[in-house]
Amino acid sequence: MTRRATALVGATAAALLLAGCSLVEGVTGGTRTPTATVSPQAPPAGLEALAPFYGQRLQWSECEGAQCARLRVPLDYASPGGDTIEVAVVRVPAKRESRRIGSLVVNPGGPGGSGVDYARAADFIVGAGVRQAYDVVGFDPRGVARSAPVDCVTDQALDTFLGSDPTPDDEAEQQQFAATARGFAEACGRTAGPLLGHVSTVEVAKDLDVLRAALGEEKLTYLGKSYGTYLGAIYADLFPATVGRMVLDGVVAPDLTSDEINLGQAKGFELATREWAAYCVEQGECPLGGSVDRVMEGLRTFLESVDGSPLPRTGDNAIPRLTEGWASLGIAAAMYDQGAWQTLVDAMGQAVGGDGTALMQLANQYADRNPGGQYAGNIMEVIYAVNCLDKPEDDDVAERARLAEESLTEAPTWGPFLMWSSLVCGYWPVEATNAPKTISAEGADPVVVIGTTRDPATPYEWAVRLRGQLAKASLITFDGDGHTAYTRSNACVDKAVDAYYLEGTQPRDGLRC
Repeated sequence: MTRRATALVGATAAALLLAGCSLVEGVTGGTRTPTATVSPQAPPAGLEALAPFYGQRLQWSECEGAQCARLRVPLDYASPGGDTIEVAVVRVPAKRESRRIGSLVVNPGGPGGSGVDYARAADFIVGAGVRQAYDVVGFDPRGVARSAPVDCVTDQALDTFLGSDPTPDDEAEQQQFAATARGFAEACGRTAGPLLGHVSTVEVAKDLDVLRAALGEEKLTYLGKSYGTYLGAIYADLFPATVGRMVLDGVVAPDLTSDEINLGQAKGFELATREWAAYCVEQGECPLGGSVDRVMEGLRTFLESVDGSPLPRTGDNAIPRLTEGWASLGIAAAMYDQGAWQTLVDAMGQAVGGDGTALMQLANQYADRNPGGQYAGNIMEVIYAVNCLDKPEDDDVAERARLAEESLTEAPTWGPFLMWSSLVCGYWPVEATNAPKTISAEGADPVVVIGTTRDPATPYEWAVRLRGQLAKASLITFDGDGHTAYTRSNACVDKAVDAYYLEGTQPRDGLRC
């Protein structure tokens, strides 16, 4: 998951399927053939107008070792007879057809992460037994990557936006921050077209049910990570009768407000960064200090200095100097996986010495940006489009400044960065269509919820919060670092989840790993 305004976010360019004509890039591959074994399904009661979408058969073609297809869905579910868009879908078939159970649909988070790319890594994102028994299916949600992507600004403009000062220090800088946020929002309004008002999580959840039907599944088997948990929870609220074996790992509870998300992530990154600081000290000769508190203070001092005097870096003419915005993204990137902690230690040693090259490399990974200045995906844009529809936000700069100041008590390193981050949504050209709500999913099959105790992006408390709301669920607690838990490092978590997918065995509620 990414941090807002780099946090929890999502949308990109106005490639729409208008008046029945697709403007979305096609899928390359071999001969296209329908899935003969899938029988058309009827839509849920009350949604009969969606019958043409629920009854469609996916036309699969070979594509780089997998199978690709396009799913047709309404642009606006309130007008199913109007314009349509196409959603890119990929299927990685089960390794042992004789043991095949069905389709496992996956979403990696974001909002804005490519489910197509994620599913292509099927051997790494699910357990070996699950990989044998399930077709792993991914899709790029509407507005993302290959699915009518929303593209707000040029790569060069996005460089400037992400590198701008993320923590305004006085009224003049606050007004400049507001102008930058407003400019980005207005650019999206000019370029994204009608799709900008139809990339909410509710609409993606409706697409997900159409996909379930097109796959021939009576119930949805699902793995959602990070923002993908929010999508899964919204789906369970809308379609409880078709919830099958659902795992939500790294939870974003649907009743969280925008401010709660910002502060929760600020505290989560603060905790994770302190764990990294302890690691840095333990390695000896930490470039920022000899104790955790000194490292944290040194990190803040470093960011303040870069704010005033960006560091030179090499290898990228598009961004010759490392700003506070880019430095913050580079540091944040390493918090997602403790395997990157040593990389950050080395990068900070280089940065303290006056060279921002290595830290910018981490920032590029975070932003899905190539060193030459091209963005591989549109996550850094689409993240706003989704979040701004999902969570109402205002444009009160003074209130934002107050919240940023208050956050220093619990998150002195990350508080202002996160509290300012959602101001873009205050200027969004389309009003929010959803709002925070409690999800019970009454009538759904039991859901598995996973929380990691020192997760920077989705604090553990959010998993506990969602578990307390769901009518039927079990909570797995992973006492560890990094973002999400399943197939990352812990055999206890993996064994419990694999048994659930393969045998339907619900993990014990309260299991700790």
